[in-house]
Amino acid sequence: MQQKITPFLWFDTQAEEAARHYTAIFQDSRIVRVDRYPEGTPMPAGTVMTVEFELAGQRYVAMNGGPEFTFNEAVSLSVECEDQEEVDYFWSRLGEGGEEGPCGWLKDRYGLSWQITPRVLMEMMADPDPEKAGRAAKAMMGMKKIDIQGLRDAYGG
Repeated sequence: MQQKITPFLWFDTQAEEAARHYTAIFQDSRIVRVDRYPEGTPMPAGTVMTVEFELAGQRYVAMNGGPEFTFNEAVSLSVECEDQEEVDYFWSRLGEGGEEGPCGWLKDRYGLSWQITPRVLMEMMADPDPEKAGRAAKAMMGMKKIDIQGLRDAYGG
């Protein structure tokens, strides 16, 4: 079945570079298609216009649209992680050349925001015991990269 909604990401000139970077990080990922600007468009003919790619089976399109628009934290991509090893992997690979933020957020080298979130954090935050959930939330608020053992310690009291 064709994917109904596809995130469309605007880059200045690094769409193909970014797509190749992302597909090298995530399993089950690939470049699907690269389209180039034709003659008579705002960008030089033959330069990359769009790159269609998949990350973990999810389709995206990256476009080289020029410097007019840039990413900000109003939109982010969330990566659900099974364990600390996976958190560490995505944090280091996506954060390389970027900028760490609070609570498991980072910006990659292209300015795109990512949330690197262990599944156990969401489970803790959904706990019906408000004290346990509150302790986990408070611990998370003091972290940059999420430390699962630190969350467990806080959650357990």
